Amino acid sequence: MLDINLIRKDPEKVKNALLKRMDDVDFTELLQWDEKRRDIIVESEQLKAKRNTVSQEIARLKKEGKDASEKISQMKDVSNTIKEYEQKLESIEVKIQDCLDRLPNIPDEDVAAGGKENNEIIKIWGDKPEFEFKIKNHFDLVTDLGLVDYERGVKLGGNGFWLYKGDGALLEWGLLNFFIEEHLKDGYEFVLPPHILTHKCGYTAGQFPKFGEDVFYLEERESKNYKQFLLPTSETAIVNLHMDEILNEDELPKKYFAYTPCFRKEAGSHRANERGMIRGHQFNKVEMFQLTAPEDSQKALEELVAKSESLVKQLGLHYRVSKLAAKDCSASMAKTYDIEVWIPSMEEYKEISSASNSNDYQARRGKIRLRRTENKKKEFVHTLNASGLATSRVMPAIVEQFQHADGSITVPQVLRKWIGKERLYSKK
Repeated sequence: MLDINLIRKDPEKVKNALLKRMDDVDFTELLQWDEKRRDIIVESEQLKAKRNTVSQEIARLKKEGKDASEKISQMKDVSNTIKEYEQKLESIEVKIQDCLDRLPNIPDEDVAAGGKENNEIIKIWGDKPEFEFKIKNHFDLVTDLGLVDYERGVKLGGNGFWLYKGDGALLEWGLLNFFIEEHLKDGYEFVLPPHILTHKCGYTAGQFPKFGEDVFYLEERESKNYKQFLLPTSETAIVNLHMDEILNEDELPKKYFAYTPCFRKEAGSHRANERGMIRGHQFNKVEMFQLTAPEDSQKALEELVAKSESLVKQLGLHYRVSKLAAKDCSASMAKTYDIEVWIPSMEEYKEISSASNSNDYQARRGKIRLRRTENKKKEFVHTLNASGLATSRVMPAIVEQFQHADGSITVPQVLRKWIGKERLYSKK
């Protein structure tokens, strides 16, 4: 959520920043509501002060045995006017809040305007694998190797679901264990959050209200004041660990990571070559998260990018890093770097980790603050997240980049202790 004070102080500056990611920005109504709100507060406070003064006079008159009926009548009118002001204030604050809730984050100054076409490739690691035979796509490879059963996945869950089995289940679990071990080495705290979250968690993360249609709701628990949904990513849970809390400055940074399945509607049309695990309604992911002091968040973002890269490097996968333009960043994020792995059959890179800094946008929604050691001043923390990693695109990259002419694949060295094999062969 944006700070109304920023908009009030310099609306043109905020407008120009948001135009990097929005087609149109107009603060006219918002600023009118804000001015009216402040006027109502001033008038209401003046009436309350008058009511307090006259109430003391009424008490004095009664004590002296004098008639106070006229002043009592006046105060009834004042009280009624105060109630009217409070109703108007509540109504206008709802409008202001709704407007602020729908505004995306302000992109950092070094983030390019526009969409995907303006994304900047800042790093490429390794060489694209070359093959002297006709390659297979990951859908056929994992099916022939007996790693994934798509038919039974659909039978159990419907379209957009799959079933890991045998060596595929071991490979999936090996990836998760590898990620977990690496994050523990780096001093991140492991958490296993609930997979069902309250609506307030989605609001803090920035999922709601704008992207409310992207999640699976639990309709049987739905009511006006209480909604639950299946988490789309564990960031939505972890960002709320310190909701409504004030952290001491020396407690920061807070570094967490979590494993969860992720549930997403993934509405809209998918390209024919995105079948298999490229898009689905459920996939596994390990997510990293940090809460920092504002001055430390850029350094924390660099750390998260480096950690995600390290995992891909250790798997031996060819990848690149892209700095996203404003319209390609999630609405809650001020800056995002994507780590994108090469999928040979598609002849394109696919994102397997997004490392992002939301600055104080999420913290403002969740009321997560820090208390400075020196002057006890309170301010909002900065929150950051990065996938570390999502497996549903790592496995396709592994089987495609490390495939052989006979349909077998080489198991990355770092995963062999969990798989127990150096190479996986086709069941055919």
